[in-house]
Amino acid sequence: MNAIKVISPGGYTTIQDRGRFGFQHMGIPVSGSLDNFPFVMANLLVGNPENLAAMEITIIGPCLEVRKEMDIALTGAKMDITINKTKVEQWQSIRVKPGDIINISQVQSGCRSYLAFTGGIDVPEVMGSFSTYAGAGIGGFKGRHLQKNDILETMEAPLLTKERILPEKFIPDYPEQIVVRALLGPQDDYFDDGIKLLFSSEYLVTAKADRMGYRLQGESISIKAGMPESIVSEPSIPGSIQIPPDEQPIILFVEQTVGGYAKIATVISSDLCLVAQTTPGDTIRFERIDLDAAHKLIFEEQNKINTIKNIFKM
Repeated sequence: MNAIKVISPGGYTTIQDRGRFGFQHMGIPVSGSLDNFPFVMANLLVGNPENLAAMEITIIGPCLEVRKEMDIALTGAKMDITINKTKVEQWQSIRVKPGDIINISQVQSGCRSYLAFTGGIDVPEVMGSFSTYAGAGIGGFKGRHLQKNDILETMEAPLLTKERILPEKFIPDYPEQIVVRALLGPQDDYFDDGIKLLFSSEYLVTAKADRMGYRLQGESISIKAGMPESIVSEPSIPGSIQIPPDEQPIILFVEQTVGGYAKIATVISSDLCLVAQTTPGDTIRFERIDLDAAHKLIFEEQNKINTIKNIFKM
């Protein structure tokens, strides 16, 4: 039974889960949601396991026709959402019925939001994931972003017996100026003064920002004398800050597998989501952190999610 008709797809709406792991050596990137916390929350708010397929919405939201009764939840970047032209709130479950029209407006703060449905969106599992990798046309819905008149199905699952609302203290802000923490390396030995510049300068997010990476503009980071401008191409990970010949940093994201430029530092996974919620014109500062502190932040994030799971069980 079809559940959702796309009346208009918005700016760039794809189907994602938490990612496709174990295939980077074959040139298949991780993909998946760029901001894990709101993705997980959207699923939990409608009673789903945390990794079911949901919509990742970028900048401008879609307009959708509901074709069966279900619960939905919109999380992440601040976007107004209406059901039949009546405004409803983000970060909580909403019951919708056949014939209802969901309309999600342009972003007000942040960049990406997540829309989950009872049972999750029913798309084929490819290499262990529902995520869309549009660059190769695999995963998600037909391997691409959503288009007008697409018809989506959801998997069968029970409706909630009571409304779920995320406590306000857990709802993140999405400021236009952010500070992200980063570890040195793996090629920090290619730089001398550039390291100090990276951690003392402010960088502008440019229009060249997508799921592959974010190009920044600011103080030039030069490779130290005697070192080559590029390295032998090697596997890259989300968060790597590579320095190309124009000396302007690029933060790599989830749809990149290899790189041939020296990487001065790596944004920690707990903060990469902050970058993913910036838009062109926002600013980024980097703060140096060590590995033990980075690990502690990962555990804190998971503990927060576990706390919220327990709240929803009450």
